[in-house]
Amino acid sequence: MKPIQVDDASFQNEVLNSDKPVLVDFWAIWCGPCKLIAPTLEEIANEYDGKLKVAKMDVDANPRTAVNLGVKSIPTLMLFKGGQCVAQIVGNMPKRQLLDKIIPHIG
Repeated sequence: MKPIQVDDASFQNEVLNSDKPVLVDFWAIWCGPCKLIAPTLEEIANEYDGKLKVAKMDVDANPRTAVNLGVKSIPTLMLFKGGQCVAQIVGNMPKRQLLDKIIPHIG
């Protein structure tokens, strides 16, 4: 499963109201590290399909949500569970390191 695209209008329904944990990638088209982490997020979306949703939000096209959540640099990954942010990761990192931060919150 590929990451889903979310925007300011769909964030509440797709992320905060989700019955599964949702990893949201706040990114922009011009961001080099965002491009580097994208293939890793696609792998995670496929490997954890059914247990975890992976979503992408373009901060340039959807600034309201990013500002409300205090996103100051990208890529920023936020893991939401039960409508609450339970983990925040800033910057690109190896897949194993990323999974070490996510796995404790999915079950």
